Amino acid sequence: MFDDEFQLLKTTAAEAHDHVAELESERALALATDLASNGAYMHDLDDELAVWRHHYVAAAVTEIATLRADLSGANAG
Repeated sequence: MFDDEFQLLKTTAAEAHDHVAELESERALALATDLASNGAYMHDLDDELAVWRHHYVAAAVTEIATLRADLSGANAG
């Protein structure tokens, strides 16, 4: 699990966004097939989507804050 967490942390917001899109496509496909009735699969997929959505937002906010700091300096106070 540690390797998965490390991989997650070193992805950019753009990469995380792409991964979320892939997982959403996988979920849509699953809902259109018999996999929708596989509770364990759907639960795991929903959990993974939640983790990656959270990471996407965190990475995007961090990248925006870093850019802002690079352009105008760090906040003081």
